[in-house]
Amino acid sequence: MAKYSNFAIIASFIGLWLNSFFAGEFQLFVGFILIFSFGILHGANDLALIKNVNTEKKALYFSKILFYYVCIVIFGALLFYIIPWLALAMFIVVSGYHFGEQQWNHQLQIEISWVKSLYEIVYGLLILFLLFAFHAIEVQKVILAISTINIPLTYFLLVLKILITLFLGISLFLYFRIQEFKNYFFVELFYLFVFAILFKVSTLIWGFALYFIFWHSIPSIMDQIRFLFGKATFDNFKLYFRSAFFYWIVSLAGIFILYFIFKGEKIFNALFFSFLASITFPHVLVIQKMFGRNK
Repeated sequence: MAKYSNFAIIASFIGLWLNSFFAGEFQLFVGFILIFSFGILHGANDLALIKNVNTEKKALYFSKILFYYVCIVIFGALLFYIIPWLALAMFIVVSGYHFGEQQWNHQLQIEISWVKSLYEIVYGLLILFLLFAFHAIEVQKVILAISTINIPLTYFLLVLKILITLFLGISLFLYFRIQEFKNYFFVELFYLFVFAILFKVSTLIWGFALYFIFWHSIPSIMDQIRFLFGKATFDNFKLYFRSAFFYWIVSLAGIFILYFIFKGEKIFNALFFSFLASITFPHVLVIQKMFGRNK
């Protein structure tokens, strides 16, 4: 993973370099292309993962798995329609946990599971609110479009300060409790510094896309390939892609339908993030099961 982290750092700074050459509209276009490619793809193989996680595959038919998965997606979509502020809050917390879990799952091994989960949530939320704080006005508009709630701009910085305090406090606890934690804590601090530069210099979508693809989606795909096929190789990636292709295309079709219906309206951004949230809820549960099975 150290070699990949070096690649992710280089890719991030190349992205920042390109940021100075391309207009905001082009960054938006390329950012969405990245999200639609590896970003959506990394969650498109959930059903294959479920079948491998389940230890009683013979008793649980594929149609039943698909039914439960679709129900969670529909529930997420309905929640955004009925109680959008609650759905949005859940999406942010769940996404924070998901990002933190991906970043710390291999490094952080601790017997107190709730401390590990809390640390992953705080770390992931810290990344999100770094992004939010640097683009508070844009994020405020997206939240307003989704939930009709106007969040004061000062709140983003306030939450960020609280998360930094919690992160440092839990880190201090782990630093003196787990010997191995000392080996990579300062490396993770450096990564946070890289993320801060990335989010500060980039636009909202471009910064999110660079983090989401190079620091989350691709590492997640590599973990999933190892889980499904034993080793992360290009040949196994082709098998992974073939398995995920149909669900990836269906997800893209849903997004493009939303775009062609609402492309002239500001509500599209809200609908886009709502759609991402709906498919994120079941994905996070599947990845959590996968990591649990690996242990």
